Amino acid sequence: MNSVGWLALLAALTAWSQDAREIVAEAQRRSRAASERYEGTLQVIDARGRITEKRWLYYRLGSHGDSKAVIRFTAPAEVKGVALLIINHPDRASDQWMWTPAIQRERRIALQDRSTRFFGTDFSFEDLEERDVNQYEYRLLGEETLAGALCWKIESRPRKTRASQYTHSLLWIRKDNYTFARIENYVRQELVRRAEYREVQNVQGIWTPRLIEMQDLRRQSRTLLRLEKLAYNLPMKESDFTLQALRREF
Repeated sequence: MNSVGWLALLAALTAWSQDAREIVAEAQRRSRAASERYEGTLQVIDARGRITEKRWLYYRLGSHGDSKAVIRFTAPAEVKGVALLIINHPDRASDQWMWTPAIQRERRIALQDRSTRFFGTDFSFEDLEERDVNQYEYRLLGEETLAGALCWKIESRPRKTRASQYTHSLLWIRKDNYTFARIENYVRQELVRRAEYREVQNVQGIWTPRLIEMQDLRRQSRTLLRLEKLAYNLPMKESDFTLQALRREF
């Protein structure tokens, strides 16, 4: 290939990379809200088909790389009050602390522990962080249809500053409303977790999946998370997103 051909190929690859980043950035922009709150109902289904149910309360202040979130279990009784504080950063992995009422102490979740399951669900600690567009590199792979919706298929790889258990991920973003339809997370060439986003509804102008299914392919288990009483842009206080607030009982 001559120099002109190489330049043309490089320009095409650069355009595809830029297109992929712009798609993810637009998806992030359309989901931006000053705050978010919902009550989550979870069904955890193990490899033998046994089902356990949990409930949590989720609330977040800020959005995409500059936010704080708390997840607090409300049921069943044995996990009630267990809470996770997540401080998301635009240039690195989040800081996380978990409060366990039974032992009256919080512990910081170390980076090497982010791949572990969050209290019996199929979400890892890392899966509960926000995916800020600036922490990944992207490549557009093409288009596919999922559940009747035409999607862009995009590969994302964490930048060196972004510590992650995953080598890379595949993202499916719907072309009609820019919501995520699926995320597949890989460790080298092994698919380890798959998230499916369903029942997309317009909530206060933001297209939002009301049902998320997280599959752990290694354990052959899955968790169904249904978002109830979902609301955006509610007034919230910074003081509710601290270690002191984490210890607070309802």
